[in-house]
Amino acid sequence: MGIRDELATELKEAMKARDKARTNAIRQVETEVAVAKAAPGFKGEVDDDLYKATIASYVKKMEKARAEYEQMGERGAEQAAKLEFEVEYLSRWAPQLAGEDETRQIVKAAIAELGVDDPKMMGRVMGHVMKLGHELDGGLVNRIVREELGA
Repeated sequence: MGIRDELATELKEAMKARDKARTNAIRQVETEVAVAKAAPGFKGEVDDDLYKATIASYVKKMEKARAEYEQMGERGAEQAAKLEFEVEYLSRWAPQLAGEDETRQIVKAAIAELGVDDPKMMGRVMGHVMKLGHELDGGLVNRIVREELGA
């Protein structure tokens, strides 16, 4: 069963149970997928890869928003809790990103492979690493490449 089918089943169950939090989270994912499909230049298929990428992007945005609401203290506590639920609930469908140690190993291998030691070549290293197909956090890769090249 694909992610799309799982989400459809989950949505039906959530609606029957009158679970607004799950219903809203699933509907938001479907909205995000529709936006991705409508984006100029989209030529791919609506498959598990699209859902994984969309969910990962959405979860990342919600984690950032949750942190901002938590900084607001009591005023943002309710919204932060809502976003925390969404992140936890949707994370089971999001690809698991490589940790810092694994990412650092990948970056070091790429730098050695490319023979790069100039910080001006950071973009080349970034592009090479991201094309390798690993599930990597671009921000983490950027930071590690900067550290390794002394930028």
